[in-house]
Amino acid sequence: MPERNQIISDEVDRLLEVGFICDMWCPTWISNVVVVAKKKGKWRVCVNYMNLNKACPKECYPLPKIDQIVDATARNELLTFLDAYSGYNQIPMAVEDQEKTTFITERGLYCYMVMPFGLKNAGSTYQRLVNQMFKDQLGKTMEVYIDDMVVKSAVKTQHLSHLQEIFDMLRQYRMRVKPTKCAFGVSSGQFLGHIVNR
Repeated sequence: MPERNQIISDEVDRLLEVGFICDMWCPTWISNVVVVAKKKGKWRVCVNYMNLNKACPKECYPLPKIDQIVDATARNELLTFLDAYSGYNQIPMAVEDQEKTTFITERGLYCYMVMPFGLKNAGSTYQRLVNQMFKDQLGKTMEVYIDDMVVKSAVKTQHLSHLQEIFDMLRQYRMRVKPTKCAFGVSSGQFLGHIVNR
C-alpha cells in the first residue's frame, strides 16, 4: 500500500523536525510500524513494541481512579481543561535506552530520544511526573489523569490565580499544552469521557 509508506514517511519527517527521533545504526531491538485509522479520516502512526514490552518489568505505579477524580471535579464554578501536547514525547528517554525504541521503515532505522507512545510503562511514568509536578495542587485546584488535566475553582474569582500557579509549574517543567484541545474558564466540559459541571 503506497499511501501507507507515504503516511509513515511524513510522520518520520515530522518527528525528525521536532527532534523526537534520530537515525539508528545496529540496534539490538527493532520494532515494526503500524498505521491506524483515526476519526475524520486521519491516520496515526504507531510503533508495535509488543516484544520489547514483554521483556520489560511492569511498573506498579498507580493511576488515579477515574470516578474519584471526575467526582472531585464537579461542584466547581469555573474549570479549565488542559491537554498536554504530545505528552509522552515531553519526557526524555535515558540515552542508554533510546536504541531499544528503534523502529524500521522503508527509509531506514530510527529511535526515539523521547518517551514514545506504546511502551508498557509510559502511562505510569507520565502519571508519576505529573503527580510530582502538581503535588501541591492535586485534589485542591487540579485533577490529572496522565495527560488530561483540569484546573478547578470553587469560587470563580480565584480561577485566574489557580491558572497562574499551574502555568508557572508547566513553565518550570517546560511542559507544553495543545491550545486546540484546551478549554479555558468554562462552567462545564468533558473530562475523561464524562461531562462535569457544578
